[in-house]
Parts: sequence; C-alpha cells; structure tokens
Amino acid sequence: MGDRALTVEGPQEPLSAELTEAVSPKAMLVLAHGAGAGYQHNNLLGISAALAGHGVSSLRFNFPYMQAGRRRVDSVAVATAALAAGVAEAQAQGGGLPLFLGGHSFGGRMASHAVLGSDLDVRGLIFCSFPLHQPKKPGVERAAHLVDIALPMLFLSGTRDALAQADLLEQVVAGLGTRARLHWLATADHSYRILKRQRLPEPTVFEEMAGRVAAFVEEVCGRAQGS
Repeated sequence: MGDRALTVEGPQEPLSAELTEAVSPKAMLVLAHGAGAGYQHNNLLGISAALAGHGVSSLRFNFPYMQAGRRRVDSVAVATAALAAGVAEAQAQGGGLPLFLGGHSFGGRMASHAVLGSDLDVRGLIFCSFPLHQPKKPGVERAAHLVDIALPMLFLSGTRDALAQADLLEQVVAGLGTRARLHWLATADHSYRILKRQRLPEPTVFEEMAGRVAAFVEEVCGRAQGS
C-alpha cells in the first residue's frame, strides 16, 4: 500500500491529486472531497487508508474552486467536468481495474450528477454522507435525479447526520429499488464524529465504511461477471 502524488488535467487548470494504492487491488474508487476541505483532509485520508486495507485503491483530487483557493463551490457543470477528468486519470492509472465513483457530501452529490447523460465507465456510485438537505431544513429535492441513474448505489450515512434525516434517506433509498444499498454508521455525524461512550471502539468508522465498500464492490463486480 502506498500514496502517490498525481495531477488531474481539470477543465480549467491542472488539479492536485493523490492515488492511494492497495497491495492487491480489486477496484479503484474516485473519491471526491466535500465542500469545505480538499483532497488531503484527514477524513478522506482515513477513508482511503481503510479502503486500501480492504483491497480498494482510491484516487482523490481537488475540485477547481479548492485548487484556486476559492470558498464558493464550483457549478455543477464545472464540478462534473472535474469528476470526468478524475475518472479518466483513474482509468490511466488503474490498469483495467473496475472503477467506482463517489465522494464525501458535496463530492458524492456531484458524482451523481456526473453520471447523468454521460458515458463515464464506472460500475457504481458510493455516497459518503450524502447531503440530502440543509441542516434543520428536511427535504428530498436534492435526490430527485437519482431515479434516473441506473447504476448500483451505496449510501454510507451516520445516524446523527444533520444533513440526512433518517426516515427521508430511507425513503429515497427504498424508492431506488434493488440498485441501492444503505448502511447506517452508528452514532456518526456528517463528519464521522462518533459518540464514543455509545459505540464500541472497533471497527473504526472508516474501517466500517471500507468493509461495506469492499462488499459492495464484490457484489457489483460479481453480478457483472455472472450476467
């Protein structure tokens, strides 16, 4: 396992990136960051390290606004173009590995838009803390487009996530049918902080997430081989 600095040729300028490689990878995940922190945020580093331990390599990169040091997030068009560039770099680095696309919060939501009406060669979507709504403003409008996505989807969400009211997220996932999976991370909030007294120390949240991702990858790839 190791980390390697890369550059993704973004839609406006080169984007800083890093590839975390598993020893014997079975897939690669393009893992996009959330709105407030870039590709080297501790949470993403923790997720990537845990994924590598479960045989999933990951490619992280900065969105253009983060690369330029701006606070305002990119438009959907710019963000999805950057994600497409990230997928292209993952294809170049992956040696034919099955590719998955996803991210934390904003990054995951943009990943869902990136596959709409595109020919991105990814096997499925992985949402880490999907931001279903603003805090204290419950709603499902941000997920309305998900019904138009035919790819398998995995949602990893904390039970204390203020941006994903439990009954609403369960409603959304149920509406997607058999192509969607939802796994609750006990006591975790939107940033994966946990209530330590109410949660056993093992596995860590990131290890739990990685285990679910690995199982999802195996399910999706096994399904494709059997079809």
